Amino acid sequence: MSACPVLIGSTFPLSLVRRRVTIEPASLEALRAAVKERGVASFWGHENTVAQASAQVGADLRPQSMRPAVRLTAEQLPSLEGRVFRECWVLSPDYRPGFRPALGEEVAAADITGWQVLRLRWED
Repeated sequence: MSACPVLIGSTFPLSLVRRRVTIEPASLEALRAAVKERGVASFWGHENTVAQASAQVGADLRPQSMRPAVRLTAEQLPSLEGRVFRECWVLSPDYRPGFRPALGEEVAAADITGWQVLRLRWED
């Protein structure tokens, strides 16, 4: 694996975008390939979807610490647990129509109709 794992979360707070960033849809296959090559650094925030998301990506997306927070460096780049990143992947489930999970309820695969993948890249 290379030195910089894939930074991944169920969302990314746009309030932390303080410099030029490109956001583009990506494929689940591209995310899987990046994770397979580089591993993950997860700040996954929704415990009720982490099992299904992990299954989709083929890697454990549970964060290493409880409720990890992405922070900004002096250069306005995202950092997590002392590591600085120039990209972040966001993986979000598409739910069946009308479905909204209850708090604390683990989401079953049958409730998810697909996945949205976004790739954020911080530019120089």
